[in-house]
Amino acid sequence: MSAPRNTPVFWNETWSLAWQALRANKLRAMLTMLGVVIGSGCIVLVVTVALAGKQYIIGQIEGVGANLVYAELILSSASQPSALADQISLDDLEAVKQRVPQVVEAAGTRNIPTSVVVSSVEHPINLVGVTQGFQQIRNLAIERGRYFDQDDMLSHSKVCLLTSELAKLVFPSGGAVGNEIQVGEFHFTVIGVFHERIATFGQTEITRESMIVPFSLIKYYTGTEYVRTFYAQADRSEDVPSVTQQILEVLQTRHRSGAQYRVQNLTGILETARNISMALTIILIVIALIALSISGVGIMNIMLVTVTERTREIGIRKAIGAPRDAILYQFLTEAFLISGTGALLGILIAVAIPLAINVLVSFFPAVQGISIPVSWISVVLAFVVSCSTGLLFGYLPANRAARLHPTEALRYE
Repeated sequence: MSAPRNTPVFWNETWSLAWQALRANKLRAMLTMLGVVIGSGCIVLVVTVALAGKQYIIGQIEGVGANLVYAELILSSASQPSALADQISLDDLEAVKQRVPQVVEAAGTRNIPTSVVVSSVEHPINLVGVTQGFQQIRNLAIERGRYFDQDDMLSHSKVCLLTSELAKLVFPSGGAVGNEIQVGEFHFTVIGVFHERIATFGQTEITRESMIVPFSLIKYYTGTEYVRTFYAQADRSEDVPSVTQQILEVLQTRHRSGAQYRVQNLTGILETARNISMALTIILIVIALIALSISGVGIMNIMLVTVTERTREIGIRKAIGAPRDAILYQFLTEAFLISGTGALLGILIAVAIPLAINVLVSFFPAVQGISIPVSWISVVLAFVVSCSTGLLFGYLPANRAARLHPTEALRYE
């Protein structure tokens, strides 16, 4: 005789019978769970990969320069040649600072190709002049020595910083800081060695073998003092589109109408990266859902076989008074246990992978600071979707078992 419906005794009996049935066929239950393990693990890993990718992209863009806007003169065609007055000047930098309140810093650069002689061999390098504020905007990583201070900029000091690659080329035995390097007719004292923190999507004047100097020294080589690339740092990321438009307007109003300027930001790159990340996430989630659907079909098939094998058991239970709901809930509980246990195993595996990677990364100084986030929302989502799949596909065999007639079930061989 079954316990009254919807009571603790009723549910305890249902869970006990379902658990006993699964224990009686351990191998079958484990193989059925395998699809759920894969599907639920895929959901968690997909979201984890998407979050890690998004974090990496944002980190890359922030490494190029936080809230960066950059501008340059578009070189005109032969029919409309550009004039020297069209070039971006230091006065333009000051005008942007004054007229665009959202700009917290502005800087300019100009690079020229030149060469240095090392062991009687001439090597091409990139000489880059930078104004004050360049380090704040670009946030270069200083490996040894220091960056330019205000006195270096104002006093026209012949000092420089070298990229790590150029420092190794010119000073193979080390000790670049404090030594001199000759570029053309001038000797510069090396005060620091640096590298760019991360890739800059091609938006950089700094190459592998570059040397940066105070901007005023560039005039010694070129005879002019205009800016090739102009950088501005917006106060907030939300201000970047507005700052981009305002800088373009300032440049246009300060120069002749025929001059054309390209003012851009990294928002487009970020948006494209987000769209690609979203598309890949959707594709991977669809694959995970397909895996869950396949596992759901497997659960349904196994449960249908189970119902057929246990027809006499169902008939006996009904004959001694078990209601239809008791049979229905018992088989639904079995489906839930298969899908729920599989979901938990899949989630544990999926969570353990990024956590293990984070632990391993901590042992390698070169990649420290990199972490793979785990979204606990994806964990809940994977569990709910997996269990729902088990219940959905388990309902048909459970309903079939519940609708069996006791007399026919007892006659079943």
